[in-house]
Amino acid sequence: MEKKTPLYQTHVDLGGKMVPFAGYLMPVQYTDIIEEHLAVRKAAGLFDVSHMGEVLLTGVDAVKTLNMLCSNDFTDMLDGRVRYSPMLNPEGGVIDDLLVYRLDEKRYWMVINASNREKDVEWIGNHLIGNTKMEDISDEVAQIALQGPKSKEMMLQLAKLENIPQKYYTFVEKALVAGIPCLLSRTGYTGSYGYELYCSANNAQELWSKLMEAGKDFGLIPCGLGARDTLRLEASMPLYGHEMDDTVSPLETGLGFAVKMQKENFIGKDALLQKGEPRITRVGLKVTGRGIVREGCSVYIGEAEIGKTTSGTYLPYLKGGYAMALVQKESSMVGTAVMVMVRGRIIDAEIVSLPFFKE
Repeated sequence: MEKKTPLYQTHVDLGGKMVPFAGYLMPVQYTDIIEEHLAVRKAAGLFDVSHMGEVLLTGVDAVKTLNMLCSNDFTDMLDGRVRYSPMLNPEGGVIDDLLVYRLDEKRYWMVINASNREKDVEWIGNHLIGNTKMEDISDEVAQIALQGPKSKEMMLQLAKLENIPQKYYTFVEKALVAGIPCLLSRTGYTGSYGYELYCSANNAQELWSKLMEAGKDFGLIPCGLGARDTLRLEASMPLYGHEMDDTVSPLETGLGFAVKMQKENFIGKDALLQKGEPRITRVGLKVTGRGIVREGCSVYIGEAEIGKTTSGTYLPYLKGGYAMALVQKESSMVGTAVMVMVRGRIIDAEIVSLPFFKE
């Protein structure tokens, strides 16, 4: 049976179309995915992302544990900063990709994908180093994402300036937003300016209501998973289970910036060294023919198959069909004309630079 986030009834009352997702009943849309997508690009949208998991690592050896678990380096991380990292298996594949928040030198908050929560918690728990304690606090925490160019103006109506993080990938741990205690983060998964708010599950409905009330004059609307997916694809952000999984390394999917091979060690490092230079890479495809490309479609140059699409759809703000694909590196040059086989029909496309959209 699917779980419900603390905002389930709120979504039902707003007319959200509820669907099973990652073990939860979540709103896929309220009115129209394109309308919700464009609201985030032009004004503001509000998302319930309380299905995401949160793991707290504490102790004097917490940073050692993080550095072994993750391919990024957290040694020089400062309080109030956020850092992205893949977490690898011994074969160099991606167990999950996650965000790490440094609360202080002995406390780190890991935000993990909802669909991976159980396996991640087990994996992390089995690889704690020295004096490190792990606590799965997912059920105690609600997460709400306020995204869009008007979100900064909105937040200024709800919180004092010193409570609002100014730089991307920074946060304020003990912020008051509309009088509600939150961890307020300048992060998001849409490619637009925005914030993610973490609060007690008990305060989620009140916080949502106050955000919606404050957003009336800014064009704020509630948004579902459908728009969240089209927005992240338009911003060319990889999604676990699509652009990466247990068999795909971060170097193969364009996440080399978060792999610090100069670190003394981390799980999966030896496998990455043994594999050497990646033979495949992630590219963007712009549809030049007629049709929409979805995930799992074969990509060709002439009669030679060079890879497969990992995500694809019509992108409302860019007004066209786009996809991401993992292809052979030697065939990944921007400007290359390719063909995508979609249900037995060829659709013409072109390899283009990533990201498709950048604010």
